[in-house]
Amino acid sequence: MPAVKATPSTLFKLFIPSLLGILVFFVPITLNGTTTILLDHLVSASRRLLGDAVNYYAMAVIIAGALYPVITGRWRASRTERVFTVLKWMGVLCGTLALTGIGPAALHTPDMLPFLFDRLVISVGLIVPIGAIFLALLINYGLLEGVGVICQPLMRPLWRTPGRSAIDAVASFVGSYSIGLLITNRVYSAGRYSAREAAIIATGFSTVSATFMIVIAKTLDLMAMWNLYFWLTLLITFVVTAITVRLPPLSRMNNESTYEEAPVARGQRLSTAWQESLIAAQQAPSLGRSVMINLKEGMLMTMSILPSILSVGLLGLLLAKYTPLFEWIGVIFYPLIALFGIDEARQLSQAAASGLAEMFLPALLMADASLPARFATGVISVSSILFFSASIPCILSTTIPLSMGRIVFIWLIRTFLSLSLAIPAGYFAAWLAG
Repeated sequence: MPAVKATPSTLFKLFIPSLLGILVFFVPITLNGTTTILLDHLVSASRRLLGDAVNYYAMAVIIAGALYPVITGRWRASRTERVFTVLKWMGVLCGTLALTGIGPAALHTPDMLPFLFDRLVISVGLIVPIGAIFLALLINYGLLEGVGVICQPLMRPLWRTPGRSAIDAVASFVGSYSIGLLITNRVYSAGRYSAREAAIIATGFSTVSATFMIVIAKTLDLMAMWNLYFWLTLLITFVVTAITVRLPPLSRMNNESTYEEAPVARGQRLSTAWQESLIAAQQAPSLGRSVMINLKEGMLMTMSILPSILSVGLLGLLLAKYTPLFEWIGVIFYPLIALFGIDEARQLSQAAASGLAEMFLPALLMADASLPARFATGVISVSSILFFSASIPCILSTTIPLSMGRIVFIWLIRTFLSLSLAIPAGYFAAWLAG
């Protein structure tokens, strides 16, 4: 392919959207006495603008999300789809109870439906579609491709995956696990990933996006240290993946592939990254079209997750409050957490266990804990990656050969490793905060 020339229009398409995307997602700005990233300011302003109408907006999205698989017929696709269609309609019921105040008093205590609806449902319902608009700036105009090429030398030695998997990893963090899994499944189906490589990427890179991390950080009151939280979480997630790929069951999976990756010529990595960025910028759709595509995908994702996280979230909170289930599972993690001297060791072990049901549950359970415990909770919510309310069904719906038993075992390993790194990170954050 002939080299793409850096024309003024191509350079404009490469730099302006990418810089704006970085500004929106990563640069803290102080407005009205509050210091946080611009996206968070936009979401807060939208919530104030909507006022009480935001409750009805969230309810409309929940109902639309429950209707969507019925109207499209997707509920027939698999047993998993049928289960989640039922959970989505349970979400409609939970949302109705939250808005009307009817139903058992136990559901309307401040730490149940009101907390879920206000802190989780409304936040996610606003931040995912608004974030999707600005994600177009990060992922569609060349920044993603350039980062992918530069990261290639790290992928095979550290994570035992091809260089192109850097795109999947970055797409998950700046997009979503569903985007990352979509890319992974397409490449695996085309024979360009082995079964082991696809499984590593699906369980090691396809975590929740930066927009979801903002919801976690807000719930745990970590927005004042957003950049520290984001970059340490990213680092810990990928360190845990580097260890996990060397352990069963991932290390024992089939690694045969029909595709051999073309290496980048020695000394030409930066020039190749530059060319890939220019090509992506030149071929990128118009900003308006890109924003509309991303907004549509963001709304579909919001519709898909909002009803199920409400129903699964409520079920998880009820199990955490009225049953010893997560205490029993948390016993596995308690000795490790206790070694670090965290005051809330028992609560953190229970919260870590609850993450298997829904990735937001640990944050909900630890919202009032000490800073080290809150920071560690925020990290493991992301770095554990696997949870039943969304990511596990997404993986099971792909052609990647991962059974339920393998996925749960990988979650267990990831949570152990994440805790061992996240708790020291929490102490470090508390030390920086003074």
